[in-house]
Amino acid sequence: MAIETVLSESRRRTMAAAGLWPNRIATDYLDDAVASHGDRVALSAPDPRTGGRARLTYGELAEHSTRIALGLADLGVAKGDVVAFQLPNWWEYVALYFACVRIGAVANPLMPIFRQRELRFMLNFAAAKVAIVPARFRDFDHAAMLREIRPDLPGLAHVFAVGGEGEMSFERHVLDRVKSTSGAAALFAARRPGPDEVTELMYTSGTSGEPKAVMHTANTVLAGAIEYIRDIGLTERDVVLMASPLAHQTGFIYGMLVPVVMKARLVLQDIWSAKAAAELTAEEGATFTMASTPFLADMVGLPEQERPKLATLKTWVCAGAPIPRVLVQRAKSDCGIDVLSCWGMTENGAVTLARRGDPEEKVVATDGRAIRGMEVRVVDEARRPVPPDTVGNLQARGMVTFVGYLKRPELNATDAEGWFDTGDLARMDKDGYIRIVGRSKDVIIRGGENIPVIEIENLLYRHPRIQDVAVVAMPDPRLGERACAFVTSKDGKPLSLAEITAFLGGEGMAKAYWPERVEVIEAMPRTPSGKIQKFRLRETAAKFDRH
Repeated sequence: MAIETVLSESRRRTMAAAGLWPNRIATDYLDDAVASHGDRVALSAPDPRTGGRARLTYGELAEHSTRIALGLADLGVAKGDVVAFQLPNWWEYVALYFACVRIGAVANPLMPIFRQRELRFMLNFAAAKVAIVPARFRDFDHAAMLREIRPDLPGLAHVFAVGGEGEMSFERHVLDRVKSTSGAAALFAARRPGPDEVTELMYTSGTSGEPKAVMHTANTVLAGAIEYIRDIGLTERDVVLMASPLAHQTGFIYGMLVPVVMKARLVLQDIWSAKAAAELTAEEGATFTMASTPFLADMVGLPEQERPKLATLKTWVCAGAPIPRVLVQRAKSDCGIDVLSCWGMTENGAVTLARRGDPEEKVVATDGRAIRGMEVRVVDEARRPVPPDTVGNLQARGMVTFVGYLKRPELNATDAEGWFDTGDLARMDKDGYIRIVGRSKDVIIRGGENIPVIEIENLLYRHPRIQDVAVVAMPDPRLGERACAFVTSKDGKPLSLAEITAFLGGEGMAKAYWPERVEVIEAMPRTPSGKIQKFRLRETAAKFDRH
């Protein structure tokens, strides 16, 4: 598939003049680590086969990624082809990404929560040539799901399952497909992608009724990783704990790429449990993690006898939801963890960040200031910068900005000067620290996960008993927000939450997107022109008892 980006020569020249792009690819950093620390443990990850943990050195990670790359190439994956993988935080995910880079394929990570409806669209839209899933994860049969939807995916040449059997066995037909690696160097040299070629497609929830595929290059993701390491002061002695999904930019860049760039160790967790995370921290000596506020709240809320297990964990970068002041204070006083606030998005990765030594007020009352190589500004509707502490539309530009939406250049929201409209409302103080105060796009953020409102509403409008529907954010003390569906019924009779979620499940929508409360009302509040006044519904939802 030919992939067209909006990366301009002027942007390339600007980045080169400023020395902001490394002009390297991810496997260069893996090769560096193998050359200097081949026997060092690169990652520790859950092993679904044994129920224990797998540990790979840098040499073993490189060997596995080489075998996977050769296997994919032997299956006919060409440079520029899309390889999709819907995997949890397992070592196969990491090896697959580096394998894709080796042969110039485009990696398309997919969240494990996605089900038939999302996957039909995503795999078709990206023209994925290969899809790789877990055989089972969290009591769900992913292999059976892919068999079910395979007839709807004419461009999908191969489907494999990690831990699968027969023709779907990833181990047999990809990892161990090619017995000799003697020709690897020549193949990889011929297939080597440039640092400005697309290396990653990652879907983000939009407001247009379908997800958008965000395109990133090696330069845009690695530049952010390098600057993040510098800003936070991480070194190869750090041990990175990552429970956020690798199929989010948080996990992809700051969980997977950052440790390799540093030649450090990555500790993966695939199913969140604060108790299990504390045990991993103690066992592995984890020093750093990045995750949204609910994860932090769970860790700080551990029983007192569990807290000594967190002794090595010194830094937590928190993004995705506001950080309550008491949580920051308790993290430090009870657990010895410094919390740093952050703001970013799939299109940019981390853009603003609080630093060590910043006043507590900047951590709890802002989302940080721009990293080197990035700019942010707050503008009015005419795109004019507004005075400090004035709410307006947040824009960003610089080294980590994506290179366009796949097949949707009209949605790129980037002007001739490179300013990207983030869709967020924010204010900036006189010191350059921003605070996200709302979203102009209609998305709910539940525990750091974007909930695509329009997708849910479009499905619910097909329910035979629903006349009107509006899905809005309902504040939640732990997750930040949950989805509440306000509906009017055609027959005037109540609709239950169970009825609505059963309908969405039957339509193949991911469970994480289902509303968690339903309110049946007589009529929607509307403007004189007939538009639903969602702000009034949000005001109502904010008053619900959430305990």
